[in-house]
Amino acid sequence: MTTIRVFVLALTAAVGSYADLPDIRGVPIDLTLPPVTRGEPAAGKRAVQVEPEYKGTAVHHILYLPTDWAPGKRYPVIVEYAGNGPYENEYGDVSTGEVEGSVMGYGLSGGTGFIWLALPFVDPKEGKNQTWWWGDVEATVDYAKRAIRRVCEQFGGDPSAVILTGFSRGAIACNYIGLHDDEIADIWLAFMPYSHYDGVRDWDYAGSSKVDARIRLKRLAGRASFVTHERSIDETQRYIEQSGIVAPFTFQAIPYRNHNAGWTLRDISQRATARRWLANVLGERRGAHAIRGLAPDTAAPDTLARGSYELKILTGPKRTIGVHAAGISFTPRGQPLVMANSNAKDVKFVAAAKGSE
Repeated sequence: MTTIRVFVLALTAAVGSYADLPDIRGVPIDLTLPPVTRGEPAAGKRAVQVEPEYKGTAVHHILYLPTDWAPGKRYPVIVEYAGNGPYENEYGDVSTGEVEGSVMGYGLSGGTGFIWLALPFVDPKEGKNQTWWWGDVEATVDYAKRAIRRVCEQFGGDPSAVILTGFSRGAIACNYIGLHDDEIADIWLAFMPYSHYDGVRDWDYAGSSKVDARIRLKRLAGRASFVTHERSIDETQRYIEQSGIVAPFTFQAIPYRNHNAGWTLRDISQRATARRWLANVLGERRGAHAIRGLAPDTAAPDTLARGSYELKILTGPKRTIGVHAAGISFTPRGQPLVMANSNAKDVKFVAAAKGSE
């Protein structure tokens, strides 16, 4: 079997039941979520946003700009999916299933330094967010692609530093939605699922199978994952080790009985470890490559100076890139590249006469 790079942190001993573990509610909260508001986004606000394609419906997401946000600057982005809901168990754990109930992005960032985007599972027929399982998968995937692109374009999100996280249903969604196809898989720098993992158990994903889950897992393409679960991480760790996927996984058990993401709002060692991992991933950009070169007469968002460009967080090994600008044609139209453990440099395009494309 292919060797997998694994880091195991704070595994709890086997216990008879969840009741044998402490209740996270006994640990004081040190972070309080800002209230959800309407209106234009601003630093420190958690604002409801509606994509233009869903104007007039109840489909929406929540955008949080960090307290240190300023126009013209770049910020890493944490994208989050919520758990199923409405849900409540005997331990006082509650999940509404709504984007407003997401907490991990705020807990992991502390409210500074990161844009936080809580995305919906979309039901386009009913024109609403789906609170139980997926809604329409294709619509949900398309919504994510559009919303993330616009946040990067309009609010300074760094497209080379987009992290996907989620709780319970949202943890499964890190792969089920986030690795649904090659296009959406290319968005992410890393993954932080908490409580469940795509393919570990025989959930009914509208006909999806463990074989489908393994196909999605291959789309990790060497990028890092920080995988957590309440009580014990053993089952998930065994599944990933047996998959033969080569990627840097870090496993951490959350030693509380609760099935909720409230641990990220508390000053505990497991949150500190998760934050250090996140900082390291942002610094190292493992599993990602960059392409640099020249494309005259362009002024795209990724240009460094007139005519030069840099594209980041491109997974490989095989990619094809091209250039498009209104009224200009370029030679070649597209260039196939193989990025095997290295960046691509001096990838040039030559502008032809204006008026043709």
